Amino acid sequence: MLMEAELLRTFALSLVLIAVMGNTFQVRSQAMRTNAGELSLTQSQASHFASLALKCISREYPNKPEHVMNDGRDVDNPKKLHPAFYGCYDWHSSVHGHWMLVRLLRTFPSLPEAAQIRKALDANLKAENIAGEVAYLKQPNRQSFERTYGWAWLLKLAEEVSQWNDADGKQWSRNLQPLVDILVKQYLAFLPKQTYPIRTGVHPNTAFGLAFAFDYAKTTGDEKLAMLIAERSRTYFGKDVNYPGNWEPGGEDFFSPALMEADLMKRVMDRTEFRRWFHRFLPQLNTPRFKNLLQPAVVSDRSDPKLVHLDGLNLTRGWCMRSIAAALPKSDPDRRILIASARAHAADALAHVASGDYAGEHWLASFAVFLLSTPEP
Repeated sequence: MLMEAELLRTFALSLVLIAVMGNTFQVRSQAMRTNAGELSLTQSQASHFASLALKCISREYPNKPEHVMNDGRDVDNPKKLHPAFYGCYDWHSSVHGHWMLVRLLRTFPSLPEAAQIRKALDANLKAENIAGEVAYLKQPNRQSFERTYGWAWLLKLAEEVSQWNDADGKQWSRNLQPLVDILVKQYLAFLPKQTYPIRTGVHPNTAFGLAFAFDYAKTTGDEKLAMLIAERSRTYFGKDVNYPGNWEPGGEDFFSPALMEADLMKRVMDRTEFRRWFHRFLPQLNTPRFKNLLQPAVVSDRSDPKLVHLDGLNLTRGWCMRSIAAALPKSDPDRRILIASARAHAADALAHVASGDYAGEHWLASFAVFLLSTPEP
């Protein structure tokens, strides 16, 4: 009986891998090829993605502000409200557009757009502009502004510039610090009060907000923040078992709640503990109930700002799968499944980062860069 069960498991695993890899080969035959098979960032890609961000970080409209007006004096245009992060349709997209430009410039210093990137970053990340962002957050009724999605991306931007041995980067890091300080304080104040995690596939997802903040805390040596995030992560997610993978994706998701949670837990657990937790959380990953989790989501209309979220989902699934796979032993069958699925998701999504419609172009490149910057196991 044990031999029969093992043969059935091996057969099922083979079917899943064949299906996933078949999808990979199919999407690779499409027009745009961006090194998705290797999942590594090239300079030509970097130049392409940089051009998308440069077009939007100084583009004020269209704009979708998350803005509570306390009185008539708060009625103003985006650039007045947010002198640093007014572009790219919304505050958080502007922030991660800036992160992407820093990441690209750090990775490829001789990028053809290097001078233009420095000029744009210098214009937006001036000390007086960041002071304006801090002043905005200190106004009444702003405690939940961009919580925790925008907070997380701002800390990711701060983490990126903090590691850069560059004169401009050091100045931008100093300029950002007052805004970083206020957001770290908000994390420390809010997380002990958040009794339940938010398990959505969009902005308020708790696991994402904790994962990027944890990266910042570990990189910069903020042990107080790191310890709180580790404790909250275990409290929120440590006992999760048998996740219903067939419930994903939601119709406007750009996160997989399951994979984002696992990507967080691999940060706060050692490898042995994480492997045990992961196999309780997503047991028998090679079975049909996880089919929808392993196949790229279908995007029916890339001009729709909600439906195009699913391109983002394919990118974030890809980076989570790569990260999770790296934390599993090489002999673990789920590692092979995740690597194959990550390649399929990347190949599908990378072909549509530049769709020609601002609904996706103002933000998808940042997700693509983060995926391609995540080492493949």
